Amino acid sequence: MNKQYGVILLGLAALAPACCPAARAANVVNPCAGPSGLLGLLDRPTIADSSCVVPDGKAVLEAGVTAGNLPGLLGGVVDTLPNLELRFGLPDQSEFVWLPPNYQYLSVNGQPPAMSGFGATTIGFKHVLGTTQHWQWTAEALATLPSGDAEFGSHGVGGAANAIVSYSTNGPLGVSFQMGVSSQTEPTLAGGQRYTSFNPDLVVTWLWNPRFQFYGEIYAQSSSGYHQGWGTDADGGIQYLINRNFEVDLEEGVSVQGNLGGFTNYTGAGLGVLF
Repeated sequence: MNKQYGVILLGLAALAPACCPAARAANVVNPCAGPSGLLGLLDRPTIADSSCVVPDGKAVLEAGVTAGNLPGLLGGVVDTLPNLELRFGLPDQSEFVWLPPNYQYLSVNGQPPAMSGFGATTIGFKHVLGTTQHWQWTAEALATLPSGDAEFGSHGVGGAANAIVSYSTNGPLGVSFQMGVSSQTEPTLAGGQRYTSFNPDLVVTWLWNPRFQFYGEIYAQSSSGYHQGWGTDADGGIQYLINRNFEVDLEEGVSVQGNLGGFTNYTGAGLGVLF
């Protein structure tokens, strides 16, 4: 897929909300509200984004740290922080999202030369297309700016368009599926080449009680980098609500196949705040 085709797809995703106003059925149970609503609202700690959007006039801050191990390199580590995401609620079931650069540190056997630097900046827009008693459909468009440093940043403009469908039993079980297409560029020092990928992602959640939620996720990319094939990873963890507006979480992720993310496994911790 060429760059122009990717831009067209992103444009269509951005226009879709205007063409398909959200369906609001009477007496629908809102999966993004209630005592446990923040657990459904947050994008983290999963790789997939939530089908929920931040309420109009509200904002969400999400942050965390991950520590991973590198494949084939004894003692090789890669750490990323603060994994910051800021989301701002807009009218008509929409939100604006800003992901500032992450700081990354990579070391092999604890010996120099270690590599460190900042990744790219991403902005985006998400809109709920429709909601029924059990289902919710959401569209999302993201743009990666040519930013960050030569080791970890984005050499050129990138983008992604995602369709998110979630199912709730109105009980403890929830299922979400995200399908996306993306066009990204490698960091400058890696050559800066562009690659396009299809990105499926499946998440299953179990609300053990109003404060604790367990989740499992498996996700893949048809291209995990320039001239690289399929990569698949999986992760799982637990989320805990300190109160209705403050969440903390722990997660563990593993590489299943290929080189998606460049790690063998990682451990993460983070938080989410609604204000």
